Amino acid sequence: MAYELSETKKVGLGLIGFGIFFTFLAIILFFDRGLLALGNIFWLTGVGILLGWHSTWKLFTSRENYKGTVSFLLGLFFLFVRWPIVGIVLELYGCIALFGGFWPTVKVFLCQIPVIGWIIQYPILVSNSKA
Repeated sequence: MAYELSETKKVGLGLIGFGIFFTFLAIILFFDRGLLALGNIFWLTGVGILLGWHSTWKLFTSRENYKGTVSFLLGLFFLFVRWPIVGIVLELYGCIALFGGFWPTVKVFLCQIPVIGWIIQYPILVSNSKA
């Protein structure tokens, strides 16, 4: 398999999954602050473990990612001052800005998972790139 996962990377993916789950649950439960904070802690820890702490620090502090980093941190700030909707929107934009370059790699990885890969490779969802 092209993408072998070590045990620590599996833990990182699990923490990211828990972070996304708790954030989704918090949104369903009318933006519960405790669940949002827990989701952010899980997600940030999972990213740190998955990418490595040094790589994560470089990702967040590199010059071309300042817009995403500031947006994400501003979203965290708005969550803490009880403006959860604005905070979630800013965090989402920050995540897209920070991790936008990873989507092709993530798609290749997801295509190798049995059920998800079949759904992603379904002909209607795949754009026709022939001119």
